[in-house]
Amino acid sequence: MSTTTAPTPATPGTAPVSVRLRGIGKRFPGVIANDDINIDVRRGTIHAIVGENGAGKSTLMKILYGVQPPDSGTIEINGTEVTLSSPADAIRAGVGMVFQHFMLADNLTVLENVVLGAEKLHGIGGRARAEITRISEAYGLDIDPDRLVEELGVGARQRVEVLKVLYRGANVIILDEPTAVLVPQEVDELFGNLRELKEEGLSVIFISHKLDEVLTVADEITVIRRGTTVTTVTDTEGVTARKLAELMVGSQLPSPSTEASTVTDQVLLSVRNLSLPAPGGRPLLDDISFDIHRGEVLGIAGVEGNGQAELVEAVMGMRPGTTGTITLAGTDLGPLSNRARRESGIGYIPEDRHRHGLLLDAPLWENRVLGHQGRAPSSRHGLIDRRGARDDTLRIIEEYDVRTPGPDVLARALSGGNQQKLIVGREMSGDPVLLIAAHPTRGVDVGAQAAIWQHIKNARKEGLAVLLISADLDELIGLSDTIEVILRGRLVGTFDPGAVTPEQLGSAMTGAGESA
Repeated sequence: MSTTTAPTPATPGTAPVSVRLRGIGKRFPGVIANDDINIDVRRGTIHAIVGENGAGKSTLMKILYGVQPPDSGTIEINGTEVTLSSPADAIRAGVGMVFQHFMLADNLTVLENVVLGAEKLHGIGGRARAEITRISEAYGLDIDPDRLVEELGVGARQRVEVLKVLYRGANVIILDEPTAVLVPQEVDELFGNLRELKEEGLSVIFISHKLDEVLTVADEITVIRRGTTVTTVTDTEGVTARKLAELMVGSQLPSPSTEASTVTDQVLLSVRNLSLPAPGGRPLLDDISFDIHRGEVLGIAGVEGNGQAELVEAVMGMRPGTTGTITLAGTDLGPLSNRARRESGIGYIPEDRHRHGLLLDAPLWENRVLGHQGRAPSSRHGLIDRRGARDDTLRIIEEYDVRTPGPDVLARALSGGNQQKLIVGREMSGDPVLLIAAHPTRGVDVGAQAAIWQHIKNARKEGLAVLLISADLDELIGLSDTIEVILRGRLVGTFDPGAVTPEQLGSAMTGAGESA
């Protein structure tokens, strides 16, 4: 990283432009991803870019980071027109990007992760350590270069990613959904770091679906709809989340809040003394017990990596080695395979829709069959019923507002929100008794988010038991009847969504507060 002093930021709206995008266009076969995009990002500001899934944000950021070339338009960095043919070009121009999914090696130290691929800058020893320490102190990142990454929490790992791009000399930093896995306290810390960056004259491009956070941290906000710039808001004091949502999708920002309680006395899912040992370490799950009643949404809150994924996989029969009992509507699931558990009445919205929910290079009707291949309308006389599957996919497309030309389109061609709505429709179509929803709205826009919330509410009304795992604490509070906090594989607190705040949940999730 250059040791030259960063320029002092000016007042937003009058500061020099660090990134100027003019007439940016990008087309793929049958799709216009970007169409005449125009954005000015000013020096020493935090500039948010918001829009629906499929609006063109990701393509635009790939163009700015040199991953994809534009078909038309120009890019200026600090007043100089540039051609970015690779991320290396972008880094040389002073543009760095922190991706939503961290790119760190857990078994290496912070220093080793930071210098990897940039050894020529300051070597790999004392000079590199001194530079990392200097950057960390200058921007309030509080990072020990000798700590192993596997020992760091999610918030600290994100700061390491920021440190990596600063080390390479970035004065424009792109952050893609940076708060997706952070608790409120970590979000506050991140925003403090971002304000330090802008005070030093750096520019931050902030991509997020969380409009309240955008309004909290951004100096200017650009709204993109269907690949085109709608407007840039320069006075964030005069705009609301509802107004941003209207600009994005043409409707007001939805609320996840539930209606009157539908919880009955009938227990549908009962988990007792569930444990999962880990070789040479603390258990991944440690003596977990809970019940979910008919018509109840049980929310599980926790910092990522504290056992949520293992809990879901244990209930689904995907985790060998668990002890304890899991009973669904009176049936012991212990001896049953994953397929048998699904057929006994479990609908499953997985955390990673690409890895566990879809075949991206298969048509939608084939994705409709996944996990339901032994039952009508996907199967007849033991064979896949293509016509039945296609017809039912058309029904899901209509009922769940999956925006696609038809059932023969490849799943890869859909936006993230429409992929998620297809999965929700599929999992709700098998007459489930229990719906497991793991991060059901992660990475989707406000329109798809509203639709998925409504489907979860409908499942509750229809008498299903719902196990909801989410990093969105407002979502958990709004949709759940009861919230359990998981920490280091144990349930450490039970909370009433009507009385708890996101800050109280965040405190329990990090072990900083006492459980209720």
